[in-house]
Amino acid sequence: MDFGLSPEQEELARAVREFAARELNHDLEARDAQGCFPRACWNQCAAFGLLGLPIPSEYGGQGQDLITTTVAMEALGRGCRDNGLVFSLNAQMWAVEMPILHYGTEEQKRRWLPALVSGEAIGAHAITEPGAGSDVFALTTRATREPGGYRLNGAKTFSTNAPVADLALAFAYLERGEQPQALTAFLVPRETPGVTFSRAIEKLGLRTSPMGEVVFEDCVVPESQRLGPEGAGMAIFNSAMEWERACIFAAHLGAMERLIEDCIRYARERRQFGQPIAKFESVADRIADMKVAIEAGRYLLYRVGWLKQQGKSAVLEAALAKLFVSESHKQAALDALQLFGGYGYMKEYPIEREVRDALSGTLYSGTSEMQRKIIARCLGL
Repeated sequence: MDFGLSPEQEELARAVREFAARELNHDLEARDAQGCFPRACWNQCAAFGLLGLPIPSEYGGQGQDLITTTVAMEALGRGCRDNGLVFSLNAQMWAVEMPILHYGTEEQKRRWLPALVSGEAIGAHAITEPGAGSDVFALTTRATREPGGYRLNGAKTFSTNAPVADLALAFAYLERGEQPQALTAFLVPRETPGVTFSRAIEKLGLRTSPMGEVVFEDCVVPESQRLGPEGAGMAIFNSAMEWERACIFAAHLGAMERLIEDCIRYARERRQFGQPIAKFESVADRIADMKVAIEAGRYLLYRVGWLKQQGKSAVLEAALAKLFVSESHKQAALDALQLFGGYGYMKEYPIEREVRDALSGTLYSGTSEMQRKIIARCLGL
């Protein structure tokens, strides 16, 4: 496994970082306060090619390999201080685009991938329900077979991008007579009769990333909009989570790099007791621990990318990386808050927003508790 970046990857990372810092951070305080989704920034990211990085060129994408895409996502997280926007971009890429790419028919790919990649359409992944989060087997949304299609009934919640989405990738258990229930995936456009996309749900952090409900009431979906065969829903969901845990957290590494840069700058400038606070061992130790976490997390994440690129399973490795990076990001944000002291607690400084945003990483794509459960199961426990 080669840990060095090619000149092309280094140039891409530089270009993404500079683009993000230059174009995506304006009016961030107001956007965060108002919980406003920055559609103009989304379109800029699409025009730059970010939404299509891992998608083949025949569907409008860049056709980049997974490692190169991970490098770009890390650079995006470093340059863009709008963690909500970065999260929404990644949520579409890994939980909507990649399932369509790997499980969709040619017709489905050509209908949706170019639109998603170009920013013309936005996608939402709809699986979580009010009574079923980590417990996928407790989902109550049902699909009933009808001539030529299916009738969906049920409600999804905490669906990223739902309030602004043009397409929902939704999961429902299919009733098949005496056969076991089969989790099945469906592509449901917003204009489909019987589906409702709710307004945004207010959140503690990632406030620029819209999150809402998707409700199905006798929603008839033609067979041509089923994603994959009947019963393939669990495989599609697990695949999406493996991609997401590997790649979305590269942006967390980038955010951690921003945090350490902010902390170093502040520690050098802030003086107490006649000297910069960087000279105090307790301050320097916090920053050193951040650096250790960044480097360790990078190796964990890039190993997942390497395995996936080789066509190998990375269930254990993705869980390890997701658990470590999400918990490290949360701790780094809390350490930054402690280092900035009272200023870090104030709205006028970016640290309090970074703390709010970092907390979410231990919840989405499977909680830290679920990652430990996956790790234990892989170890035979």
